[in-house]
Amino acid sequence: MELWFTENHTKNVKLSIKVDRQLYSGKSEFQRIDIFDSREFGRFLTLDGYMMLTEKDEFIYHEMITHVPMCVNPDARRVLVIGGGDGGTVRELLRYPAIEHIDLVEIDELVVEVCRKYLPQTAGCLGDPRLTIHYEDGLKFVRHCEDAYDLIIVDSTDPFGPGEGLFTKEFYGNCYKALHDDGIMVNQHESPFYTQDAYAMQRAHKRIVDSFPISRVYQAHIPTYPSGHWLFGFASKNRHPVKDVNWVRWNALGLNTRYYNTQLHAGAFALPNYVEEMLRDVEPEPIEP
Repeated sequence: MELWFTENHTKNVKLSIKVDRQLYSGKSEFQRIDIFDSREFGRFLTLDGYMMLTEKDEFIYHEMITHVPMCVNPDARRVLVIGGGDGGTVRELLRYPAIEHIDLVEIDELVVEVCRKYLPQTAGCLGDPRLTIHYEDGLKFVRHCEDAYDLIIVDSTDPFGPGEGLFTKEFYGNCYKALHDDGIMVNQHESPFYTQDAYAMQRAHKRIVDSFPISRVYQAHIPTYPSGHWLFGFASKNRHPVKDVNWVRWNALGLNTRYYNTQLHAGAFALPNYVEEMLRDVEPEPIEP
């Protein structure tokens, strides 16, 4: 008998992966957590039946959500990661010697425990002394922060269930307040391809544009995410994600990456026309001079 994991991307589209075995299944007070092992994608994590990461393609997501803002500001020392209990974003951040402290705010302690046991490829750095893990709601945590961080990475699940509050105008406004004067916020921004995902992407972009003076969107190809076309949001108080970058300085760090490079960084902000149109539809009208 064959075992397959299937995720509905829309009512008419499914992604199915043949599974060798199920390594873990449990339910926390927030969500169902499953770990599967597969021949094609290695081990993978799902929450409430939605794909979070696979060992084969997680490097794309974690490199793009981390190295883009760190290239813009390689001097970032204090970082807040909201979500990201699998540890992949923390792993990439800890490669920078300038990083002094990371606060990881994960609402579900069981996610961290399960990833530590079954996904050491991403969770292997969660014991680093520069990291403090807070098991609480990211929305509530950031309310009490002011002028505290150089960088905030919102490594959230999709905008429903435990992650719903991380897509609100209140949340983005509190992130703005929690950042230093030259601070940056990066978030996973959903996909523009399927209608429901595109609506969530537009809604998030509108709220971020309302909160930050600089707001741009960039893209990556992640095979196991809906449509494979995934977006990230870059928001900052005064740093442009392409014009204000010292590419030579980042390359001099000598970091070995599998997906990210500085040429791709610049190109990732060049979006397809249909995505640009979706973003413009929710941006405020330019003020006439």
